[in-house]
This record gives sequence, structure tokens and C-alpha cells, in this order.
Amino acid sequence: MKNLRTTINNWFDKLDGQWRAMPVKKQHRYTLLLFSGYALLSIIVLLKVCYDVAQPNNTLTIEHIENPINRQNKSSVSPQDSINTILKRKMHERQ
Repeated sequence: MKNLRTTINNWFDKLDGQWRAMPVKKQHRYTLLLFSGYALLSIIVLLKVCYDVAQPNNTLTIEHIENPINRQNKSSVSPQDSINTILKRKMHERQ
């Protein structure tokens, strides 16, 4: 675990050194580019949400979640190892 932490710390130190070696004007450009990309993505998501909410035929269907094991049991092939195939002995049953 310490080896992984050391490797990650060294990688971050290398990236930090590359960032500090870059001219300030280029750092400023990269920061503005990343911020504008984030802002554009946020605006697109907000517009999509507003568009979806404005649609008049929006209906939300609430259904039960199907158990994938039950879905498999409905198929023609039965599972080889299942809790359903455990057989009870007569001596353990109530009378």
C-alpha cells in the first residue's frame, strides 16, 4: 500500500512540476478552457432538464424491480446449484 501511495505522490509531484514550469499565460489559458468547458456542459445539462420538464406528455412509471434470479428460474434451464433445490429430511420437519 505504501508503494502505491509513493507512486501516486511521485506522479502528482511530477505533474505539479510540469504545471509550475509552464508559463503563467499558458496556465491561465488552460484554466479558462477547462472552466468554459465545464460551464458549457453545465448549461447543456440545465437546458436538457428544462426541455424534458416542459414536455407535456411526461409520465413516470413506477414498477417493481424484478429479481434477476427469478427471471433466470423462468427459463427452461434450471440452475445447478440453487437454494431452491435443497431437500429437507423427514426428521427435521414438523408434524
